Amino acid sequence: MTTDTPRLRLGIIADPQYADLDPNPVADRHFRRSLDKLRAAVDHFNSQDLDAVVVLGDLIDRGWENFGPVLEILDGLKAPRILLPGNHDFLVEPDRLTDIHAAFGMPAPYYELELKGVRLVVTDGSEISLFAPPEGDERRAEAERCLTELKEKGAPNAYDWNAGISDRQMTWIAERLTDAEANGADVILLGHYPVYPPSDHTLWDAEELAARIAGSSSALAYLCGHHHVGNYAVLNGVHFVNFCGMVDTEQENAFAVLSVFDDRIEIAGHGREPNRRLALGATKQRASSLS
Repeated sequence: MTTDTPRLRLGIIADPQYADLDPNPVADRHFRRSLDKLRAAVDHFNSQDLDAVVVLGDLIDRGWENFGPVLEILDGLKAPRILLPGNHDFLVEPDRLTDIHAAFGMPAPYYELELKGVRLVVTDGSEISLFAPPEGDERRAEAERCLTELKEKGAPNAYDWNAGISDRQMTWIAERLTDAEANGADVILLGHYPVYPPSDHTLWDAEELAARIAGSSSALAYLCGHHHVGNYAVLNGVHFVNFCGMVDTEQENAFAVLSVFDDRIEIAGHGREPNRRLALGATKQRASSLS
């Protein structure tokens, strides 16, 4: 049985990447303009009945001092906010690296919460990287090894502005999906880095993680940012949505409202973000009816 009343509504922002910097005309990134774009998004979100607002990473381009203006605007949201860091959020003073997750109000670098019967799995795509772990952390050495191996293979995503996740986190994600399946729960996963389809912006572990997500009867979607042009693909009935970067272009904004129904996901895009209507397969519809 379907209904036109959404089960869950989320505001979505990706890559505001604010900084008190002049524009980068080559990349068409207008860092200071992100504050006005954020205000416009917050005003729209506050006119909607939302369960939460999600920012999918890269709140800033660099510099700890730039978090203040962004967080102050987000303080004006009526709905609860869910923030997760992207690669640029770690381009801060070395002694501030361990403060990022707390500044974002995160209980842990990766965790699960439930909203309106839908489980949201927040992933930590920067766990193994050359920028997020503090100097001397073994995860930096692991990132160097991983990046070297990817370059030797000629992998398209072999760049130091991408990152990977640990075996421990991969196992945790698999366990959360298995538990959701056992309990008839629906899952939406949140991350900064795309995992499908393959591109030069995907997570280093993208193929394995995409396969795990697509292999779960409980997974509805994986939402991300990082690749500012945006992207979309479906794999085994799971929707992989890469939202457009807000920082790009001088005038056009980019944000969305995502609504989960029993039989579909609807994305109402604003500015550069397109509208989407994403059908949910029969198995996922059955799971949603049990929750």
